[in-house]
Amino acid sequence: MKRKSKLMLTIILAAFVFQGLLAQNKDTGILYTNPDKSIEVRVNDLVSRMTLEEKISQMQHTAPAIEHLGIPAYNWWNEALHGVARNGIATVFPQAIGMAATWDTEMINQEAKIISTEARAKYYEAIGKNEHKIYQGLTFWSPNINIFRDPRWGRGQETYGEDPYLTASIGTAFVKGMQGDNDKYFKVIATAKHFAVHSGPESTRHSFDAWPSETDLYETYLPAFEALVRDAGVYSFMGAYNRVYGTPACANDLLLEKNLRAKWGFKGYVVSDCWAVSDFYNGHKFVPDAAKAAALAVKAGTDLSCGGEYGKLNDAVKLGYISEAEIDVSVKRLFTARMKLGLFDPPEMVPYSSIRPSANNTEENRQFARKVARESIVLLKNESSVLPISKKVKSIAVIGPYADEISVLLGNYNGDPTNPVTILQGIKNRSGKQLKVTYAIGVDQPDKLAQDTSLARKQETKVAEALKIASQADMVLFVGGISPDLEGEEMPVKIDGFSGGDRTHLDIPKNQQTLLEKIAALKKPVVLVLTNGSALSINWAKQNIPAIVECWYPGEEGGNAVADVLFGDYNPAGRLPLTYYKSINDIPAFDDYRMAGKTYRYFKGEPLYAFGYGLSYTKFDYAGFSAASASIKAGDPLKLSVKIANSGKFDGDEVVQIYGVQPGTVATRPVKSLVAFRRVNLKKGESKVVTFEIPPVQLRHYEPKIGDYAIAKGQFEFQVGAASNDIRENIKIEVK
Repeated sequence: MKRKSKLMLTIILAAFVFQGLLAQNKDTGILYTNPDKSIEVRVNDLVSRMTLEEKISQMQHTAPAIEHLGIPAYNWWNEALHGVARNGIATVFPQAIGMAATWDTEMINQEAKIISTEARAKYYEAIGKNEHKIYQGLTFWSPNINIFRDPRWGRGQETYGEDPYLTASIGTAFVKGMQGDNDKYFKVIATAKHFAVHSGPESTRHSFDAWPSETDLYETYLPAFEALVRDAGVYSFMGAYNRVYGTPACANDLLLEKNLRAKWGFKGYVVSDCWAVSDFYNGHKFVPDAAKAAALAVKAGTDLSCGGEYGKLNDAVKLGYISEAEIDVSVKRLFTARMKLGLFDPPEMVPYSSIRPSANNTEENRQFARKVARESIVLLKNESSVLPISKKVKSIAVIGPYADEISVLLGNYNGDPTNPVTILQGIKNRSGKQLKVTYAIGVDQPDKLAQDTSLARKQETKVAEALKIASQADMVLFVGGISPDLEGEEMPVKIDGFSGGDRTHLDIPKNQQTLLEKIAALKKPVVLVLTNGSALSINWAKQNIPAIVECWYPGEEGGNAVADVLFGDYNPAGRLPLTYYKSINDIPAFDDYRMAGKTYRYFKGEPLYAFGYGLSYTKFDYAGFSAASASIKAGDPLKLSVKIANSGKFDGDEVVQIYGVQPGTVATRPVKSLVAFRRVNLKKGESKVVTFEIPPVQLRHYEPKIGDYAIAKGQFEFQVGAASNDIRENIKIEVK
């Protein structure tokens, strides 16, 4: 008890030290030190006391202390894509694409609450040591809500998939959990990124100019960003590297002013992607120098620079490119954010100041990471009920380059887990004494083979060892796919299938495919467990391997979660948040930002696995899909219901999905669009009536003739089912 009290005292004292003048009496007339005054009054007073040079210093991600004003140093750069990242020990949840595969907004909201608690815990630990370094603040550059429009994009793993509504729903839940629900203070500040029309290729992101159609811009690229403003109150945006319609995203009036602030009512601050402002003159050749670029970005509404470009704002003022009054607008937004985090108030006023460093990386958080991982796992195939693993199986051979690999648990932008559980270890943890588990790597990872030529000489031996243990086992688990060492942000990788972090085809590495075929020839039951952050064209496996399990990059408890599913301790219910194509040749070019031919909404071919797809160990029946009324007025919500029954032998979750098809009068309508979903738990033999209220925004389309959204009058079709291509019932509703 004494130890905890001492720690509490240290944190409180440290907070007062770093707040400098805030310890002064409220009656001194210095308004910004008075927490009883409104934030607007305090910010105006504070900024009025700063010199131009001091203001500019606060507009870069590394903001120095201003001692005479009692302003502590602050570093704005922090990451929390799927857990507090890059700052030592923290709970590591499944990568974002896996979070989306849960289709469970309530759980993702709870995950974000845990992440933000750990964030506060680590923040107080840092200030207790008088540290204000990168990755130690309370402003997090997450979530990434770009649309995963093309499976070749290496950063697609950071997104919530290819659908605007699913992305908006998961993103909204995440932001609310991060920022908290206090009326006065943010728990942390979340950042919606990368705004906008940003989704690869990585190799040209610093110079690329995206020209989507107006319809694609407003129906695919912007809706999730809008939802996070309107529905989640997200308080920060990050501008993208690329241009949109010829203008850099971080200086784009259409994006930053006309839509973000004027139309959506955004009140927070905007930060540039890191060194994106320097792309104005280096990559885009849009302006000649840093002073012009900095002025242009600030005038357009990019308040904070990740990078040092805003150091040239003093020159920009002298040259007449920008005024100090225009700079004041951004500085005030930034200090408003810091005050809303409680960084200028006594700790006892801030409800989150009671969070201790011990709240980080707890056993409860670890078990929640396991829960999220289990819910994210997608069962793609289960021929002859190979899964769950039968008790008759007495020996299992675990083979593959990712079976005992930690990196595939973590994805990218991750924290450091204390005890990560690989898939091999998870199998061993669950197998008990009655089940023999053997392991062989079989083949090495392609990136490691490229780096170490001596590994290539050992491949035949490794293959032989894998085939030997496979031939002696009752069942084979092959853990393959790809890894975050191959796909990601601007990576120095150039081997077959991968270039600079992006992908050049969707097949699994050739050495894995060859070994998998040899194992299958042994005529043993084989389960393929996939690790990856993007779609795979596993055509041969779909035809020849009895069971396939998609586990993404499943976080620190990934191995235990996979074992839970394989052994039937958990009934899988994850659903694909993106389309699996048969070949990369089935979709348009990577640098074509038009949506035609991409994602389930516009793809007219036959997918390998469809958006929303995922199997279960049980069976669900649908009946009685109906609407409260056969017609509604345009602008009114639509009420739908359907009865779901678990007629199988296992308890489990079903993800009920509703898709809308707009009237034929909408010229550019998608094939169909997700308009509602719900993850529902049903015991075996149980049934439930699931109801939905679909808001008018889900029925709208962009109408170029009026330059705005509209809801078409006429007959809409609504489909309910277990996947975008597994529709069980449909109804038609007249919109008047």
